[in-house]
Amino acid sequence: MKSTEELQGQDRPECKVNEMDSEIKEEIPVHEEFILCCGVETQVLKCGPWTDLINNQSGTRPKLLIFIIPGNPGFSAMYVPFAKALYSATKRRFPVWIISHAGHALAPRGKKILKSSEDPNAEEIKDIYGVRGQVEHKLAFLRTQVPKEMKLVVIGHSIGSYFSLEILKHAPELPVIRSILLFPTIERMSESPKGRFATPLLCWLRYALYVPCYLLLKPWPEKIKFLAIRMVLQMMDIPREFLCMNMLEPFCLVNAAYLGSQEMREVVKRDDETIKEHLPKLIFYYGATDSWCPKEYYDDMKKDFPEGDIRLCEKKIPHAFVISFFQEMADMVADWLKDDLSKM
Repeated sequence: MKSTEELQGQDRPECKVNEMDSEIKEEIPVHEEFILCCGVETQVLKCGPWTDLINNQSGTRPKLLIFIIPGNPGFSAMYVPFAKALYSATKRRFPVWIISHAGHALAPRGKKILKSSEDPNAEEIKDIYGVRGQVEHKLAFLRTQVPKEMKLVVIGHSIGSYFSLEILKHAPELPVIRSILLFPTIERMSESPKGRFATPLLCWLRYALYVPCYLLLKPWPEKIKFLAIRMVLQMMDIPREFLCMNMLEPFCLVNAAYLGSQEMREVVKRDDETIKEHLPKLIFYYGATDSWCPKEYYDDMKKDFPEGDIRLCEKKIPHAFVISFFQEMADMVADWLKDDLSKM
């Protein structure tokens, strides 16, 4: 079975992105790796020329990493256009990496899977595909794949924002200088408009979907999946340098549904203690019409943390910004980071 790259007839995806003036297009390298993190295959997409920060001891090693944690499903390939736009908007000075969620990515047959060194602080993860396990998965990656002294900007989207807060809470030793929470689902998920619809579907009815999911999708040849996904992305006008082959993998879809069920049950009370402790390094960005974290959640945050950097979208950007609004979001994030990055 051929990998996505082989089917596309290329060794490494070479990608194009508009620079901030939206007129000059230059190629930006994006390197794909699969590593074994906490015993689980994990896709990492690395934007920029730096692919191994641990073993790069040269003077050209950057001082900061921009680390993107996706929403659910955690298909990192969907965030590539945003990562490239952000890399370009930050003057190509710092690597931008995207990590998949545990269980949301499977390496194509024949693809080399790199082994990660053991995290000396790691404990056995009993539920790697659940909410707590996903946090431990990200912590293990940061502790083993990023130099201890390297500064971090963590960007979380949707449930990735919850994971970002948990990283600040459980790993205060990590040098996170800024944590940006985009459309943050960090509280009352089951009470949100979409949560009220998703809760019964994810918590009780998902089991009924598992069998047909496997029966319908598992037999599909890789080439058919490739063509189907390419057609869907083309219809939705989504850039497709990396095809999200895991969108049609039953194993990944089942794990995404399981994570979603835990989100509805466990993401309930806002962690005000962690927010208060780390407020100076936090930026919150809420959608004006976001059915996952409605405007009342923004209003409550502004009321409870009036000194915080808490913003409300004025550009009608949807929750799933990575589909059509990645450039606008990248430009805003780069502007927010301007002062931080000027010190690096």
